[in-house]
Amino acid sequence: MSAKRTGTGKGYYMISAVALKYNIHPQTLRLYEREGLLKPSRTEGNTRLYSDEDLQELETILALTRDLGVNLAGVEIILNMRRKMDRMQHEVNEFMTYVKGELARGLEDWEQRLNTALVPASPFAPDRDAPAPADPPAASGSTTSSS
Repeated sequence: MSAKRTGTGKGYYMISAVALKYNIHPQTLRLYEREGLLKPSRTEGNTRLYSDEDLQELETILALTRDLGVNLAGVEIILNMRRKMDRMQHEVNEFMTYVKGELARGLEDWEQRLNTALVPASPFAPDRDAPAPADPPAASGSTTSSS
């Protein structure tokens, strides 16, 4: 059951206004609520109030059903997948923020270690970029015999 929210300020619409705006029957809106596709808030008198977010969700439902021919079971699956994707995107964003913070903290620690080292060092030693020395030439008295 949806939580009761009271509010008659900007952004809340009664079922009759929503039905007129989207050219659908009020019973269709009630059906969408029964199916769990919409969750309008209620007043103390139990009147449905649709928020701007509810109207965005309704527009998605109508686009899926009218334009793409998706049935209500398909709409439910699509809406659930969108919610899951939004949650996962939020989790990825939080993880990226955490990783960036850890990398910044690790870089600061590395710089501090370089600055307090007993032997001053730079992050890139000059020897690292130089080519490796070639193998020493073989001695003149080789032990290979030829017959």
